[in-house]
Amino acid sequence: MKRTDDRLLPVLLICVQAVVWPGASLVRGDVPAPAALLVALLVAGPVTAALALRRARPVTTVVVVAAACALGAGPLPVGATAVLGTAGVALALFTVATERDAFTAVLCVVALAVWQLLQGISLHGLSDRDGLDLVLTALLYAAACGAGFLVRRTGRARRAAERLLKRAEAERHRLPAAERRRMERELHDVSAHHLTAVVVTAGAALGLRERRPELAAQALEFAVGTGREVTRALGAVRAPTPSREELPSPQERLLDLVAGFRRLDQRVDCEIDPLPDGSVADAAYGIVREALTNVARHAPGARTSVLCRYGDSRTEVVVTSAAPPAGATAHAAGLGGGRGTGFLRSRAREAGGTLTSGPTADGGWEVRAELPGRTAAEVRPTVSRGHRLAQLTAALGLVLQPLLPALVIRAEPTAAGASTGSQVSAGVLFALLAAAQAVALLWLRRAPRAAHAVLLGLPLLWPVAMAAGDYTGPVALPPALSMLATCAMLASTAAHRPTSALPLVAAAVHAAAATGAVLDRGTTQPLWAVAGAATAGAGLAAGAAWWVGVLRGRRERAARGTREERLAGWTEEAVRDAWAERRRIAAGLETTVLARTADMVAQAEAGRLDATAEHAREALAAMRALLDAVREGKGRTGPELRPQPTLQALDLLAHQLRATGREVEIRLTDRVPSRLPTAVDLAAYHAAETVLAAGGEGPAVLELDADDDTLTLTATGVPRAAGPAVQERLAARIEALGGMVTTGPQGTVGLRLPLAPPAPADVNTKERER
Repeated sequence: MKRTDDRLLPVLLICVQAVVWPGASLVRGDVPAPAALLVALLVAGPVTAALALRRARPVTTVVVVAAACALGAGPLPVGATAVLGTAGVALALFTVATERDAFTAVLCVVALAVWQLLQGISLHGLSDRDGLDLVLTALLYAAACGAGFLVRRTGRARRAAERLLKRAEAERHRLPAAERRRMERELHDVSAHHLTAVVVTAGAALGLRERRPELAAQALEFAVGTGREVTRALGAVRAPTPSREELPSPQERLLDLVAGFRRLDQRVDCEIDPLPDGSVADAAYGIVREALTNVARHAPGARTSVLCRYGDSRTEVVVTSAAPPAGATAHAAGLGGGRGTGFLRSRAREAGGTLTSGPTADGGWEVRAELPGRTAAEVRPTVSRGHRLAQLTAALGLVLQPLLPALVIRAEPTAAGASTGSQVSAGVLFALLAAAQAVALLWLRRAPRAAHAVLLGLPLLWPVAMAAGDYTGPVALPPALSMLATCAMLASTAAHRPTSALPLVAAAVHAAAATGAVLDRGTTQPLWAVAGAATAGAGLAAGAAWWVGVLRGRRERAARGTREERLAGWTEEAVRDAWAERRRIAAGLETTVLARTADMVAQAEAGRLDATAEHAREALAAMRALLDAVREGKGRTGPELRPQPTLQALDLLAHQLRATGREVEIRLTDRVPSRLPTAVDLAAYHAAETVLAAGGEGPAVLELDADDDTLTLTATGVPRAAGPAVQERLAARIEALGGMVTTGPQGTVGLRLPLAPPAPADVNTKERER
């Protein structure tokens, strides 16, 4: 909501309040006293100002609006602050629920409702309707707070989805570069350790041929062995095993970083969890490196601890240093540019987190960063216990301010004026039933069946409470209050299970409760008319709530589907770009390095030392030229020329999914052939990509196995892959090969592909039959 809307709503409330009072009084011909108008203006001014600034200070707004309306309720006539005291407070509580945490919002609702009850008792005395007034007030405030919770949860889910897409888009550009760096590093290692050694050994043997002829045989034997090792190593570079981690993990990089500072005589203790490679790991590495550098620069020798904890909702990175030891000299204290803290904050902010730094109690320094975790959820600052205690103290002080007990028992006088006993007010019974319904709603997600049973059984107790408390108010009000919780339950359930028969049961239960309440009060209408009216009203309310829930569920599923399509599209593009980089470099290896290495081995086996040395130098020169092309990015294929990935690209797929926060593991048994038929290889990869891209928050495992004639893919932890849309895509992927898709419990999907695909004639026959 924009700032203009923030100012418009308070003005609209003031206009409505002016229509209610003094507008209605002026229409009737009653002119309010000037003093009353002055008091109304003094109340409306702070309320309007506070509501206009409610997003910046929501809790303060609640206190100001409630206090101003309470102060004005005494000298002003009834209704003079009714709109501001109800809609204004509800709007303020809605803002608290959207802008602050759940504890603060619930505390405000409870404290404000109890305070308002006690304030009314202190002004007007104890009455029989205090319990019912408390129920109505609490329901209004709870509805405002619940709406705020819904808006906040929807907003947080939307922001989390946006962060996930942003992370996936960043990794889409990062994965091809990471694959290029991996191959560049391994190519450099091969050229530095193997080909260079052959060139040096052959050159030395040639130079000493006359004096030490035995070195030639040793050089030739070394060239043959090294050439075969180069061929094997380059084969691993071209086609790494999908389950193999080629690059150092983020945990290993952090441990190496700590070890480097220890070699500089820094006392560093560390506790580092495994992190998935990606933007969060890069930010954690940069923060730890900058923080340790600052310690070495300003407090050399100080005891330092590094903590990196990776969790579901957040990643904590804490670097704490003690005070520098006595006599330590900071030789590099003046070498910094003063921008380190800003760089730290920018790193954390770019990764979607927050960072704080400052001195510790013992004279040291601490850097604390909170980054997104596995689920890419929003990182919110933690609230200290002292702050919670201050909140509770303030709420308790507000509640005790009227200095009156909350009396809920009223005496029933006899005809002679003496009291014969006591009877619980109907309002108290209504409050207990409403509280039970609220608790059941809180457990709706964790225990849906039990919550449904409770919420469908409690409405039958409202007519009993009306009779037990001698309720004399409007007979339709208590059933309507009980219907609110049921409508909330129906709307929530319909978003996930739109085909349930729950609304029919709810309508029948509430119709029976309303009919019983009316008949107990007494009526001249026939039974069929009362039952028909109650059924129509309950059915209309239940149907409307269910329809709202269905629409909300459709909207959420459509948004999730769009998000998953974008995520799958970016994952697919990232893997194809990285696969294109791998194939581009592999093609260079095929035509240059591997061909010259094979010639070198052939010449060495033939005993030609001169030719062996020449081909070794040519292979080394070709490797260096290839490294230069890799660094410059020459020869990159365009998007329209990108090759289709095969199962050898599963390591890239798993890397991309892990970088976006998804726990994915690829397992290949030894029985999977290294070379598969092209059609089977392509179809298997596309099927694995479809299953893993179906979405989900939990960890997923993809296992590949094979027997004599069948390749089996088993995916666990992918519940959405069992849906009809994904099943249809999988069937289309493997139908031409004669494959089969099966689903199992707990999100398990299995695929079976024949290793010998059907002949083209068989495929054409199937197409004609279809």
